Amino acid sequence: MARFLITRIFSAALTLFVVSVLTFLMFFALPRDPVNGMCPKNCNPERLERVRQELGLRDPLVTQYAGYMKGIFTGRDLGSAQGGRCDAPCLGWSYVANEAVSDTIARVLPVTLSIVIPAAILWLLLGVGLGMISALRRGTWVDRAAIGFSLTGASLQLYFVGAMLLLVFVYTTRLLPVPGYTSILDNPLRWASGLVLAWVALAFLFSAIYARLSRAQMLETLSEDFVRTARAKGLAKPQVYGRHALRAAITPVVTIAGLDVGGALGGTVITELTFGLTGLGRTAVDAVKGGDLPTIMATVLISAFFVVVANLVVDLLYAAIDPRVRLG
Repeated sequence: MARFLITRIFSAALTLFVVSVLTFLMFFALPRDPVNGMCPKNCNPERLERVRQELGLRDPLVTQYAGYMKGIFTGRDLGSAQGGRCDAPCLGWSYVANEAVSDTIARVLPVTLSIVIPAAILWLLLGVGLGMISALRRGTWVDRAAIGFSLTGASLQLYFVGAMLLLVFVYTTRLLPVPGYTSILDNPLRWASGLVLAWVALAFLFSAIYARLSRAQMLETLSEDFVRTARAKGLAKPQVYGRHALRAAITPVVTIAGLDVGGALGGTVITELTFGLTGLGRTAVDAVKGGDLPTIMATVLISAFFVVVANLVVDLLYAAIDPRVRLG
């Protein structure tokens, strides 16, 4: 198990290194002046030259990359014009927002985490549970209702579902306040009430996909020889379906869940725009519109980090679900 864990961690670290190098080269090694994307468009030539000096863009690319990565792990001095000392993780300075990029990320990342993590719990519980029940009740009204639910969810778009939820629960019945973000440490109830519609919208759409996938995998697993053998031995249904069938059927679901959660943590742009929230996804879109290159690079690296970590967690879950994976 230790060897398996070390191998996967090394692979994840190598992937992040390659992504960081490619991202840095894409932004700083192309035949164009990267300063034009870091400074507002009204910068004069003198201001642009000062930005080049402050960011060390006259140094070799290797030196620039090393300085950038050093800032992430140990922090670095950005100079008095950029706010002085930038503590780790330092992701550079945004001349568009006129603040350290790490300050921007620290402000918007909790919003994305608050949206995605509760929503992921909801869509996994609802989707997998509905899919398993549908498979066990194949051909019944429960199965038909689950199929109808999954088809409905797969056919709709988040901005439509979000708009309907806002219309019903906020503007018509006024059961919920206008969506917004409040720290869970300050007021847990207000935090939940401001984000619950975003959770429901995401969970509804994603759970429809997981219901169909879980149903298909469970039906396939129930026809396997080891399940028939467990039944022939006289094991109780909870043991047959829960311990044996579900454990085998859940592996593909774990794979998709890792990719979906990792991608969602990288930025739920449509969700944030629909409910008027400013998280990592909306920040990335605004940075692209404003040519805020340091912020774009930071959001790309953070998104890659979440995807890689999510896949690492999936690998570890594989080892827990199916010990044969550790031998690979």
